[in-house]
Amino acid sequence: MSILEIKKFPNAVLKQKTSPVTNFDSELQKLIDDMIETMYANHGVGLAANQVGVSKRVIVIDVSKSEEEHTKKKQAPPLIVLINPEIIHAEGEYESEEGCLSLPGYRTIVKRAERVKVIGLDREEKPVEIEGTGLLSRALQHEIDHIDGLLLIDRIGRVKKELFKKRYKKSTLAVTDNK
Repeated sequence: MSILEIKKFPNAVLKQKTSPVTNFDSELQKLIDDMIETMYANHGVGLAANQVGVSKRVIVIDVSKSEEEHTKKKQAPPLIVLINPEIIHAEGEYESEEGCLSLPGYRTIVKRAERVKVIGLDREEKPVEIEGTGLLSRALQHEIDHIDGLLLIDRIGRVKKELFKKRYKKSTLAVTDNK
């Protein structure tokens, strides 16, 4: 397994809708394993294939540690691998703070559905149906947004988006100047 480079905003691959997976071959299995290792190495709760430069509809999510720490409730589901995921039902609405591995250091309040039902395939090409609330619901929506070419900043208002772009440009210039 390998830790892959996470593509950062404004990399064009992050804005492109990804292609459905049709081949469940060893290349796909390696991609999934590498994505899992990359997600854990970067302390993320989810990762989409296009975040590592691969334009395929593959996401991995593990909210188990975060969910346990934040809620002290029942144990959250273990690692989730979804291929060609699709939200088939969403209800409710709430706002919560989110961050993104492709937007390092940036966090903002995002409005999401409170509960979602998602279908897709697992890594063995078996159908999967997942219902999520709380952090799992948010992670599913966030990662599916990624494979649809949407970033967290596409879910915020115009003024907040412009502020983000100015701050991002300034921080990028500061990093470049320090090299």
